[in-house]
Amino acid sequence: MAYKFNEIKLDKGMYGESGKSFTQVLENLDPSEDYKGTAYEGLDAFQRQLKRFDIKVRGAGSDAVEKFFRTTESAVLFPEYVARSVRQGMEEENILPAITATVTKFDGMDYRSIYSVPTAEDKSLRRIEEGAVIPQTEVKVRENLVKLHKRGRMLVASYEAVRFQKLDLFSVMLRQIGSQIMRMHLEDAIEVIINGDGNENPAEKFAVGTSPISGTAGTLTYNQLLEFWSQFDPYTMNTLLVSPDVMLQILKCSEFQNPLTGLNFQGTGELNNQRGAKLIKSSAVSKGTVIGLDRGYALEMIQASDVSVEYDRLIDRQLERAAITSISGFAKLYTDAAKVMTV
Repeated sequence: MAYKFNEIKLDKGMYGESGKSFTQVLENLDPSEDYKGTAYEGLDAFQRQLKRFDIKVRGAGSDAVEKFFRTTESAVLFPEYVARSVRQGMEEENILPAITATVTKFDGMDYRSIYSVPTAEDKSLRRIEEGAVIPQTEVKVRENLVKLHKRGRMLVASYEAVRFQKLDLFSVMLRQIGSQIMRMHLEDAIEVIINGDGNENPAEKFAVGTSPISGTAGTLTYNQLLEFWSQFDPYTMNTLLVSPDVMLQILKCSEFQNPLTGLNFQGTGELNNQRGAKLIKSSAVSKGTVIGLDRGYALEMIQASDVSVEYDRLIDRQLERAAITSISGFAKLYTDAAKVMTV
């Protein structure tokens, strides 16, 4: 049986189609649905091209980097391999999905979000008498633009230095680059949560030892967590993003030494506090800081581009100073759905 993927002509122009990724261009030429019931079912168009040129990118039998450059067509696949490896590193231990309410794909650098600031009257669920006016919730456009940031790393390596390296090992280096890029995006998200997105919407801040939070500055007990939790009505504090030192104090609370809490941690690897909030530790959070979120309402992530690589350089074996970037930004949705407590 003849397969279409063997007949596709690969060229670097496939990376330049507006609004489409390399894989999407390949999928248009070689739809995956055509391979149902065949040995290639479950592979996408890029993976079928790897099969075509017999390039193994993982496992003990992975090929060397130079395998991509055996032909001019197979070299076209190398930037997509780099982008996928970097993307995999970004997705490993990525906590952004746990703190963002929605992700908006946006083609551009100037983004203006929407918002709603309901009053106490707006939040009340009043009975509407016959003929009465239905209460309104006003949705507005933000006054100021949300800043999107281009984050990336420079891949600095000569082709001669890496040509004989196994792709499996080279992927580890690329995944690390992805991890570093994602760390930058997380820092951007935390900055927006705490200080706002430029539209005068910083998070409300509390401090241990200052009313309404009891206790002594520098220490954290379960009582302070409860008092912080109680500040979120009508939202629900279902996520706690904390610094490593705060996580240590939380785990020392007797309430977190409850056998059921420990059993859940051992079974799932996740920690939940007694109010049901998911605990997330990150060194991107400043020391002594607790960020409480209603993750369904607090933050919007705007993606202007996925992982982008300088495909011309990579295809031409000019790895020296090849940029790998990603453009994202964050906007506050409901300001009161995120609050900050300093220990």
